[in-house]
Amino acid sequence: MTTAPPSSAATGVDKIWYTRCPVPTASGLAHNLGWLAVSFAEQGLDVGILQDAPPEIARHHFDHRLLGLFREGGNVPALAARSEGAPTRLIGLTWIDEAQSVLALPGAGIASPADLKGRRVAVPAHADSPARSFPRAMALHGFTGALALAGHTLDDVEQVEVAADLAPTVGADARAASWPGLAELAAGAVDAVYVKGARAVEEAAALGAVVAIDLDAAPERRFRVNNGTPRPITVHERILTERPELVTAFLVQTLRAADWAADNPARVRRILAAETRSGAQGVAAAYAEGFHTGLHPDLSAERLGLLAVQQDFLHRNGFLAAPVDVHAWAAHEPLAAAHAILARTTS
Repeated sequence: MTTAPPSSAATGVDKIWYTRCPVPTASGLAHNLGWLAVSFAEQGLDVGILQDAPPEIARHHFDHRLLGLFREGGNVPALAARSEGAPTRLIGLTWIDEAQSVLALPGAGIASPADLKGRRVAVPAHADSPARSFPRAMALHGFTGALALAGHTLDDVEQVEVAADLAPTVGADARAASWPGLAELAAGAVDAVYVKGARAVEEAAALGAVVAIDLDAAPERRFRVNNGTPRPITVHERILTERPELVTAFLVQTLRAADWAADNPARVRRILAAETRSGAQGVAAAYAEGFHTGLHPDLSAERLGLLAVQQDFLHRNGFLAAPVDVHAWAAHEPLAAAHAILARTTS
């Protein structure tokens, strides 16, 4: 006899919400393929997308205080929310190298990490909250990684604060802002800008900027730790407590989409062009050949350790209200259950 799932009235979870950043994610593929909606419909639940929601709902992309919310996105907002007491659990981590680099103008004399010493580097202004200040955190950690390759630190450069969106949103009124610092680079107000992703690659090319330091080529991952490396999948903890089967179902579809992506590179790139709000050229330049085979989340000791590196950096630099124990934050059971389900259904 099959037992019906608990009613939404009994648990308080009456709708699933999903949000992701404009980056490569298996859960984003599962959403675009319609698999998430179908899976949750089988549980009698609708799926709302924060990217289509009004601001009063979309703001929860950053604070994660929305019952029923699954989020796959940058770790700065996820860690900041957790440090402020948001009721979340970490259920997966991904790692996709996506064109992290330091840009300069041709003829600037910056061609290696050592060349950054004494130069003016762009640091985006603080936004209206630590979670929304992720561009500033990204630039600071990006330059930290680049400088460390030459044995230098942020003390060896001149930090120039540049304009940034003070209240970024992912909702229906979200603006496609230019990457912070590129305008100042073109105007000669700074010597170097940290960038990441397909849209930034296209914008930089339009300005004539060149890659001075390719952080993706750094020999050790610790030099490439940043907002998206590693990238967390988080869930409101009440879903995990009251409806753990929903968390497992989400991860089943995410793992299925990662498997699908490995065999469908052309379609992945088409979906990603829309997800990143860039063109085919930007996607081709930002994501290495074969990246589509590595979208699977895990909670390995390596990835948790790299997330701990990011946590330490963010706490030292004032982006976290309190330290976050990433190992205690992680819930391993849902991903293990999802793998077990897939193993049974594919054997």
